[in-house]
Amino acid sequence: MTKHKSRKDMVQPPSGFPELLPAEQIVYQKFLDTVREVYELFGFAQIQTPAVERVGILTAKGGDEKEIYTLSRLAAGPGEKSQTDMALHFDLTVPLARYVSQHKEKLTFPFRRFQIQSVWRGERAQADRYREFVQCDIDVIGRGSLDIMTDAEMPSVIYHIFRKLDIGPFVIRINNRRLLQGFFEHNGICASDIANALRIIDKLEKIGTDSVVSELSMQLGIKEDEARAMIDFLSTQRTTDETLDFLRSQQMGETFAEGVAELAAVVEGIRSFGVEDAYFCLDLTIARGLGYYTGTVYETQLVDFPQVGSICSGGRYDNLTSAFSDEKMPGVGISIGVTRLVLKLIKEGVLKPDRATPADVLVTMMDARYRMKYLRVAEQLRSAGVNTEVYLESKRLGNQLKYANRKSVPIVLIAGEDEIAKGVFQAKDMRTGKAIDVATKDIVATIQGMLK
Repeated sequence: MTKHKSRKDMVQPPSGFPELLPAEQIVYQKFLDTVREVYELFGFAQIQTPAVERVGILTAKGGDEKEIYTLSRLAAGPGEKSQTDMALHFDLTVPLARYVSQHKEKLTFPFRRFQIQSVWRGERAQADRYREFVQCDIDVIGRGSLDIMTDAEMPSVIYHIFRKLDIGPFVIRINNRRLLQGFFEHNGICASDIANALRIIDKLEKIGTDSVVSELSMQLGIKEDEARAMIDFLSTQRTTDETLDFLRSQQMGETFAEGVAELAAVVEGIRSFGVEDAYFCLDLTIARGLGYYTGTVYETQLVDFPQVGSICSGGRYDNLTSAFSDEKMPGVGISIGVTRLVLKLIKEGVLKPDRATPADVLVTMMDARYRMKYLRVAEQLRSAGVNTEVYLESKRLGNQLKYANRKSVPIVLIAGEDEIAKGVFQAKDMRTGKAIDVATKDIVATIQGMLK
């Protein structure tokens, strides 16, 4: 027997698909606007790729088939199939690889792009993890080569974004996969096991030292005391310069030395880009579990809210387009998972959704006979760039003021028969309760002054 859902159940959005109230959406959009402004400040050009890609494209770059949502129709016409060969993209890196491969003769390299779009992953919905979320990605793609200073630019972009958003102290943690590879080789881990070792090390913060030691021992056959010594080496806390001096003193082979040299160059570049030392550090435990990273890797954390986890991450990869082209195209990128970050910051009280409208002014409807005067005043304000709403319903003034309060509109304009006869509007500041009479010709300048 089919169980019918209640109306209450039917209006709930599907689990893992966020839905925001107007005040939350305003905060969310301002966050996105700031990210876009800073990306453009650094000369990144925006692109957009389709929400869907062919299944073969998504799986060619190692996408987890269990997480990919395929597309189908509820019904198909005669001779048609309801199932398609398309699926929703699960990140923006795979679409970028296809995009660059397709348009490489029309693009200018190094190609600097940013992309702000939704992605979809069919993972188990849980607190602070979503099946649909927005990513804000920047990448620089080279053709044949890409200067290491590009790796240093990425933290600078993120530094400017989070400083501008004023979300509190944060730290960009930086490491190098080549350094880790050389370290593991020096410690006797065979080449075929290094990728697994990186994935295990990457879980250190989540599962702790003892569990990582256990996994290294059980999966790779490393003695527990040796595994613990490796973790101790990687997790010892030092200042940035002390870490570089320590690493330079180690003799662990050519690959390790190359990684150290790259890390030192990135640190020098970050400082040259104007990033203060308090906002970045070297952390040798940052591994980034994804297999395509080959050099610099990043993770960023809020100092006051470490429970939020990494708020943006990325790194260097040697060849973005290897699945689609024989031409070498190295790149470096970083991504902000905006949906999870913003909703978590709202929950923690760092971001406060205190206004349910972008309107700075509400023009009330005191007397329908003067509707055209109200509309003309509203148009004056809009022409001067002031966000203005007109209350079009014929309701008591008290109801209109309650409406403005509920939406946190800062300024309300009121004019009844007496005000119209005098050629004035009453401008009431809803934040302080103070009201003044303003001549119609002075309304724009007065309102702009009240909003400063």
